[in-house]
Amino acid sequence: MSSPLRRATEAPPGQGLGLMRLGHPEADAGADPVAVVHAALDHGVTVLDTAEMYGNEDLVGRAVAGRRDEVVLCSKFGVRWGDSGRFDDWSVHADRASVVRSCDASLSRLGVDLIDVYYLHHRSDETPIEETVTAMAQLVAAGKIREIGLSNVTVEDVRRAHAVHPVSALQEQWSLAADAAEEFLPAVADLDIVLVAHSPLGHGQLSGDTAPAPLRAALAGPAARLGVTPAQVALAWVHHQSRPDRPVLPLPGTTSLGHLRTNIEAASIRLTDDELRALSVARLRTAPR
Repeated sequence: MSSPLRRATEAPPGQGLGLMRLGHPEADAGADPVAVVHAALDHGVTVLDTAEMYGNEDLVGRAVAGRRDEVVLCSKFGVRWGDSGRFDDWSVHADRASVVRSCDASLSRLGVDLIDVYYLHHRSDETPIEETVTAMAQLVAAGKIREIGLSNVTVEDVRRAHAVHPVSALQEQWSLAADAAEEFLPAVADLDIVLVAHSPLGHGQLSGDTAPAPLRAALAGPAARLGVTPAQVALAWVHHQSRPDRPVLPLPGTTSLGHLRTNIEAASIRLTDDELRALSVARLRTAPR
């Protein structure tokens, strides 16, 4: 039987919802976090993704209360903010004791007894990946998590982790503006791992006029043909990267009901082979040298 995350890639709209900004002060003014989550579920989105680092697991728990059976609930552990308040002040804690403490704390904040996909949020330079994944496997055995995921790791980390316990999900950035995920493609295909593509709109770069000129031009043609926005075309490009042997789940994040709807609509956009080639060429022209 396939995993809930894999099934989410096979059923419309085939995308999740990143919740990093849910409930944060910089979120869209007047946004109702619970309404955004419920609207996503109403439109068929099942994968909801948060993290202990985001500081909103309690809010996510309230949002899914009463609808838990509709949700593939994902969270992450291992990254903790420092006391300075600076964005670059964080550290990784991936030893066995930290894994267990973080999971128990997340379960409590979320108000659930099981996390569907539990990710190591960032690789550790101090703790071997085998120790971390062994502790995560024990959480699976204890019924606290269903599947193991990794994020911000290396290809070698993925293969070493998978040798300890099957890894079900790998979350990395992938968009027309960022290709961090592409080095993992052979490994995820070999190991039957779902690639979760976070920031598929390039942290907003592909939503406005800040995209490089070649990409803007390549996005404009399909957008005009289909009567959609360039951002929707950019998100559709990520959807088109999914293959039967290499499922990809785009994970756009938003706190806006309007943006949520346009993101979901992008999942049904069909780009032609010529348009996909033009986007790939434009992407290569804008890649860092």
